Amino acid sequence: MGLLARIMRMFRAGTGAALDKVENPEMVLQQTIRDMRDRVPELNNSVAQVMATERLLAKNKERLSEQVVDLDSKIKASVKMGRDDIATAYIGQLQQAQLDLEKTSAQFEHATMASKQALKARDNYVLQMQKRTAEAMQLISASKQAKLQEQLAQTMETFNIGDDASTFDEMREKIDRRVAAAEAKLQLGTSSVDSKMQDIEREAMDIQLQDKLLEYKQGMGMLGSGSNATGKQISAASEVPDEITLDQVLLEESKESKG
Repeated sequence: MGLLARIMRMFRAGTGAALDKVENPEMVLQQTIRDMRDRVPELNNSVAQVMATERLLAKNKERLSEQVVDLDSKIKASVKMGRDDIATAYIGQLQQAQLDLEKTSAQFEHATMASKQALKARDNYVLQMQKRTAEAMQLISASKQAKLQEQLAQTMETFNIGDDASTFDEMREKIDRRVAAAEAKLQLGTSSVDSKMQDIEREAMDIQLQDKLLEYKQGMGMLGSGSNATGKQISAASEVPDEITLDQVLLEESKESKG
C-alpha cells in the first residue's frame, strides 16, 4: 500500500470518527422523516401530470370517435344526393380520423396503465414512508431512553454513598454526646445538696405531723401515758437520724468542694 493511500485511509478514518461523535442519531432520523414527507407533494404532482395526460387522451379519443361517426353520416348523405365528389372528400377525412383514433386509443391505453402505476407507486411510497416514520420514532424513543440511562449511569458513578454514611455517623456521634451531657447534668441536678436538703425537710415535716397527731390523740384520751412516752421516744429517735444524715451530707459536700 502506497503512502498516499495510507494517508487517505487515515484521513477518512479520522473524518468518520469525528462525524460519529458530532452526528446526532435523533436529528438525522428526524431530518430523514422530513425529507420523505417533502417528496410526497412532488410525487403527487407527477401522478397528477400522468392523470392529466390520460384524461386529455380520453377526451381526444371521444372527439375522434364522434368525428368518425359524423363523417360516416356525411358520406352516406353525399352518396344519396349523388355527390360523389363530396363523398370522396369526406372519405379521405374519415380515413385520417380513423388513423388518429387508433393512435389516440393506443396512447390512451398506455396513459391509463401509466396512471395506475403512478398511483400505485405513490401509495407504496406513502406506506413505506409511514412504516419508516414509525420505525424512526421508535429509534428516536430508544435513543432518548439510552441517553437517559447514560445520564443515570454517570450520576450513579459520581454518587458516593460512603461520604453520606460518614456524615450520618458523625452527626449521630454528636447527638449521642449531647444526649449524654444532658443526662449527666440532669443527674447532677437531682443529686445536689439542695435536692437532698429538700428531702430532709420533707421528712422532718412528716415527723412533725406525726408528733402533732399523737398529741391530739393523747389530749383526747385515746392514748395512755406509755404511749405518750413511746411517741416522744419515737419522735426523738426519728430526729437523731435526720440530724446525723444532714451532717453527713454537709461533710460530703465540703469534701467534694475541696477536692
